[in-house]
Amino acid sequence: MDNLRKKDPAVYKAILNETKRQNDKIELIASENFADEAVLEAQGSVMTNKYAEGYPGRRWYGGCEYVDVAEALAIDRVKKLFGAEHANVQPHCGSSANMAVFFSQLKFGDTVLAMALSCGGHLTHGHRLNFSGMYYNMVFYGVDKKTETIDYDEVLHLAKKHKPELILAGASAYPRIIDFKKFKKIADKVGALFMVDMAHIAGLIAAGLHPNPTPYADFVTSTTHKTLCGPRSGFILCKEKYAKTIDVTVFPGIQGGPLMHVIAAKAVAFKNAGTLEFRKKQKQTIKNAKALAAELKRLKLHIVSGGTDNHLLLVNLIKSRNITGKVAALALDKANITVNKNLIPYDEHPPWVTSGIRLGTPAATTRGMKEEQMRQVASFIDEVVSNINDKNKIKEVSKKVSALVKKFPLYKERIRRMKRGC
Repeated sequence: MDNLRKKDPAVYKAILNETKRQNDKIELIASENFADEAVLEAQGSVMTNKYAEGYPGRRWYGGCEYVDVAEALAIDRVKKLFGAEHANVQPHCGSSANMAVFFSQLKFGDTVLAMALSCGGHLTHGHRLNFSGMYYNMVFYGVDKKTETIDYDEVLHLAKKHKPELILAGASAYPRIIDFKKFKKIADKVGALFMVDMAHIAGLIAAGLHPNPTPYADFVTSTTHKTLCGPRSGFILCKEKYAKTIDVTVFPGIQGGPLMHVIAAKAVAFKNAGTLEFRKKQKQTIKNAKALAAELKRLKLHIVSGGTDNHLLLVNLIKSRNITGKVAALALDKANITVNKNLIPYDEHPPWVTSGIRLGTPAATTRGMKEEQMRQVASFIDEVVSNINDKNKIKEVSKKVSALVKKFPLYKERIRRMKRGC
């Protein structure tokens, strides 16, 4: 990065500091991961220079023969990975992938049944300030108040009552297996389209560790980071009969030129996701999440739904320690543990405060941590949330965290080279 260092030292320093932050802290945000070096190289390539409006073999601009190769590889690989009939790899993010499905299949004012944000849903699943909540009649299902898991009988009842044009499954904070087959049966009973947002669990699905929605859903959307370990972006899978409407809605409907450097990085990530090494990492991600949940539970912290089946878990801190998620997240950050505050089912606190935190193990697993380390991390979290106003205790924990992460260096050589250049 010599050119950047010389031409823009301020940005260079920001990147150096972000690299150090990722290396020096335990990353427990469930939606974050560390992309493979090959992914970073593809994303930082000269393909960023190429305009390529259109699709492989059907571009508006000339000179697209090599970016066509990259996009065709991404399409073929992701279709094979998930057993899809059609794939569009141009969405810039998961949100635009969701928007493309909505815009291509629904009229403004149509009814959509989706998971409530407080029970694990996403902003693009109907939040009033998001396009989905602004333009569509959103109806929400939640989780059972006792089990804190999806009540499929309630979903069926709401579907029969409201007759939605589309039913949406998938979540950003739901720790259990989602039964896509049951959702499909419900959608069929009321004549609704069925869509799945698998952004969080895509890597687990690719590894065969969570049921695959592709055989059941009309549309599947996803991001490419999180458990997939790719660049920050998105894609859409669908049945062949919807291919044309999806493609036209993505371009020219809601996007212009695709980001070809990012699409090249997606192709790399999709190839990685088909390897035995990737599957082993996903298995360890789940093992780590289960170990973290079990140890926190042993330490008398309330784990939403009692545990986890995937890469994430939710901790109800109001119930456990009478502190908010906001307070806990700030204190944990001082202890070098990065988490996000999060709504828990039927939360009485607003989204900017929350009653809980969301924890995820993808990033910690990528840097090599296993169950033993997760139990240590659980004890660190407990020490902080149990001594929330004790600055000395939090400082002690930060030192313990620093000692732990040194055993699992992430970008040691990269940081050394960048520091030398300063």
